[in-house]
Amino acid sequence: MSIASLLSRLFQESADLIYSRMPQPEPGSETLKTCRLVSHRGEHDNIRVFENTCAAFDSALKAGVWGIEFDVRWTRDLHPVVFHDPDCQRLFKSRTPILGLTLKELRENFSLIPTLEEVIRRYGKKMHLMAEIKEQEWPDRAYQNQVLRTLFSSLAPCEDFHLLALDPALFDRIDFVSSHAFLPVAEANIRQLSAWALKHDCAGLAGHYLLLTRTMLERHKERGHKVATGFIASKNSLYRELNRGVDWIFTNSAVSLQTSCKSLPAATQRIQP
Repeated sequence: MSIASLLSRLFQESADLIYSRMPQPEPGSETLKTCRLVSHRGEHDNIRVFENTCAAFDSALKAGVWGIEFDVRWTRDLHPVVFHDPDCQRLFKSRTPILGLTLKELRENFSLIPTLEEVIRRYGKKMHLMAEIKEQEWPDRAYQNQVLRTLFSSLAPCEDFHLLALDPALFDRIDFVSSHAFLPVAEANIRQLSAWALKHDCAGLAGHYLLLTRTMLERHKERGHKVATGFIASKNSLYRELNRGVDWIFTNSAVSLQTSCKSLPAATQRIQP
């Protein structure tokens, strides 16, 4: 793990610990209607269930989670597959790069990695799809856009799916959907990406809940943008985000937080006939 990744993880864990101990008002029924949880890489522990796999996404679907976030990479023969890292070292103890494998080779050696086609076919229209475009070479941009256009053709942009990127320059590669479907994801550069999102005609902005200030949130809301925060890890953090009007909540604990929402008296009252 790099120093930057380690510091980011420590920051998130510290923030989660602090906010988990800060009581928040329970959201009312109208606020709960707006709750949109997004399972980050599915429900996984990377021991029994691996991230970005159908088993991880199935758990989120079964629990009634609104959406799933996943990562898109390309094989050597330009098939889009769902995997986060550039190589297989972290999860499968192999330094083999995804871009170095054909789809046939990937199937033979790493059968748990699903194709984008499988994910869309299995979860499209059942859950909202948040597909993150990873930094990677695009050797045939026209062909790759045509592949994505075909795969997403059964879904409506914005209504059924959005495309995410840490670097908004990656959106320049995409021409099969309009910028309305783009959601830039900020890290420490949230002010810069907020300005970029306000300047461009995109869906909105995503960032860490501690860095996305109320002023920033209100500015995007005024423009009709959606605002997403992550990674929520506790009930109190969830309540805080719902109460301040966050649209989409990315989390590694989607199933447990979904259960927390359903257990609230306001939720129980809302689902009664």
